[in-house]
Amino acid sequence: MCSFCNQRAISGREKSASAEDVELAVNAAIAHNVSPENTEIAFFGGSFTAIEREQMVSLLTAAKYFCEKYGFAGIRISTRPDCIDREILEILKNYGVTAVELGAQSMDDGVLSANGRGHTAQDVRDASALIKEYGFSLGLQMMTGLYKSDFEKDYITARQLAVLCPDTVRIYPTVVLKNTVLADLWQAGEYSPPGAEESAPFCARLLRFFESRGIRVIKLGLHSSETVEADMVAGAYHPAFRELCEGVIYLENMLGALKGKDKSKNYVIFVNDKALSKAKGQNKRNEKALKSNGFYCKIKGKQNLPEFETEVLECS
Repeated sequence: MCSFCNQRAISGREKSASAEDVELAVNAAIAHNVSPENTEIAFFGGSFTAIEREQMVSLLTAAKYFCEKYGFAGIRISTRPDCIDREILEILKNYGVTAVELGAQSMDDGVLSANGRGHTAQDVRDASALIKEYGFSLGLQMMTGLYKSDFEKDYITARQLAVLCPDTVRIYPTVVLKNTVLADLWQAGEYSPPGAEESAPFCARLLRFFESRGIRVIKLGLHSSETVEADMVAGAYHPAFRELCEGVIYLENMLGALKGKDKSKNYVIFVNDKALSKAKGQNKRNEKALKSNGFYCKIKGKQNLPEFETEVLECS
């Protein structure tokens, strides 16, 4: 149990998964007309390779069967860095696992120790190297705002994870849940995590950082659920946290494009038409921010503009 862990709240489950649950999930996906060739069977919400071996093999057997039956793209699992070795990777390979994600959380040993992780930064490096050696897609997960950490340490973590050349990254700003060590520390006044508004600009920076290095950020923010919303007591929870971060990037880019322009003029700012709501910001916050900076602009959509790119046109 790490300082932040409340698996019931995070996964929304009271009991461990079974082979029958795999079948139910697959049948539900097929009923909703998913495209199997673009869909993975994934095991998340715990350390998959740390569970009882018999249960792990039972789950993998079921997943492999449905992958072969329906042509799913592969099997993805999430686990701890200290629960990876050659024997485990051989088993995963034999059952058709294609992607392994590690909950690194931090690359600062002091932060890892303070949060009861039970592994070191070197364990993350060693496990990542083994996973890549065996040919799996490597995913790394990090958290921001943990106990005894700060944004400077978190940015160093991001840089050290990037050196490991993962295929994907997940970024989770800390959400403090009931019945956790962090909740006790928060209640005692010993820990005050940054909220969503404070975390969004920093996580936007991390998003830029990873994607500039060709590393896909496939998750940004804890997933939205009634259980999490009911159990959270502090931290950076927002039901659309990634959109919040992307809105920050759009605002930065728009202000950059307007830099040096005559504030007595009116402007139209074009963005990708599919990202218009992100560019305007939640509750039109970016439009208001542009105005508070002295710029009177309308934000409009335009086809085929790259993500986050902006075009500024002066109105006559």
